[in-house]
Amino acid sequence: MSTTLAPTAPAQDRLIVRNWKVPVVFGILAAFALVVFAVLGPGGTATFRLSQDGDAWQLPNLVLPARATGIVVTVLCLALAALAYRQTQRTGRTERWLGVSFAILFVIGLMVWIIAGTNTQNITLVGLFTGAMLIVTPIVFGSLSGVLCERSGVVNIAIEGQLLAGAFTASLVASITGNALAGLVAAAVAGVAVSFLLAVFSIRYLVNQIIVGVVLNVLVAGLTGFLFEKIMKIKVEGATIYNQPPHLPNLPIPVLSEIPILGPTFFRQSILGYLMLVLVAVIWFALYRTRWGLRIRAVGEHPQAADTMGVNVNRTRFRNVLAGGAIAGIGGAYFTLVAVSSFSKDMTGGLGFIALAALIFGRWNPVGAFLAALLFGVAGNLQSVLSIAVTPVDGHFLAMLPYALTILAVSGLVGRARPPAASGVPYVKG
Repeated sequence: MSTTLAPTAPAQDRLIVRNWKVPVVFGILAAFALVVFAVLGPGGTATFRLSQDGDAWQLPNLVLPARATGIVVTVLCLALAALAYRQTQRTGRTERWLGVSFAILFVIGLMVWIIAGTNTQNITLVGLFTGAMLIVTPIVFGSLSGVLCERSGVVNIAIEGQLLAGAFTASLVASITGNALAGLVAAAVAGVAVSFLLAVFSIRYLVNQIIVGVVLNVLVAGLTGFLFEKIMKIKVEGATIYNQPPHLPNLPIPVLSEIPILGPTFFRQSILGYLMLVLVAVIWFALYRTRWGLRIRAVGEHPQAADTMGVNVNRTRFRNVLAGGAIAGIGGAYFTLVAVSSFSKDMTGGLGFIALAALIFGRWNPVGAFLAALLFGVAGNLQSVLSIAVTPVDGHFLAMLPYALTILAVSGLVGRARPPAASGVPYVKG
């Protein structure tokens, strides 16, 4: 990073702080594309299937020549890298659309290169996206929980624990009652219980919020693991009766579910999948278009000013943390009531931390977090889709893609992310 003076203005010189991180990364990736995609790329074709056999509307396959596509992608990536350099030179930063465009182009080039080098040389985009929703849904629920908490000024590191508590409780209660909806309600209660501890210690007793979140994650992981061994493994007549929850079925929406790619991805979901989409829209509207949302954002940005206007800061934060816990608990129920009809130890697999990265990537915005979760989900499911094919990329590399994207998201390479000003800062009136 360097500090230089821009061309003098009529009145006075304007100081510009230039961050060369983005142009440098773009240049490195463009050079990689030049060597791997264009020069050493395979000579075959990559076929993307846009429809499944049972779809009402059939779209023709998209066939792309690997070498030609690699050359086009490389040229465009080099152009965007040069434009990023020019923008940084002139204004000190790069526009957000530039990063999004570069990422899309590079992913297209990478997928064409991978698929053209497989033994099947084709991939079903519908399967890629529908499988990704198994990862996306709990991430979105966790991110929405983080949005509610951090917009009010509380850092929620305990998303992983809330998801895990929701998954365990949903499986246990649904198995005992034989009712999946009862398990769903119990999952929300479990998430609230974890959030209550977070709120009490961080808001009432002013304990460091990050430390409390980490401790809660460890506590929930240990408690659910212990109860899993002591309760869920009990067998009656050879069956584990406390770990066999009923399954929430998919509920296709007529007409919409037949739209190619989008239909199977978004409109053949369970009730939790539809609830996820509704919550993204409702929370966005509530935060940015209602008086309630204005108060929440005021508490997260300037609690002293909000207090002066008559808003009870700590009560508002307490309620938001509990609401976020309920949402994360419901997201945890997705693991045991939709994805897999049973509970296993640590089955959330770190998706709570991926939800935090999606929250940052999405600029603490519900819609942005949802789009970021889609990116992480597709990256996570790519390994499963390509596992049956012999690819030029090692499977371990594909498995680490979501976590590599997490590092990029929190490191600022996707643009500067500014959290709410009072996030993580306890408020003491007076």
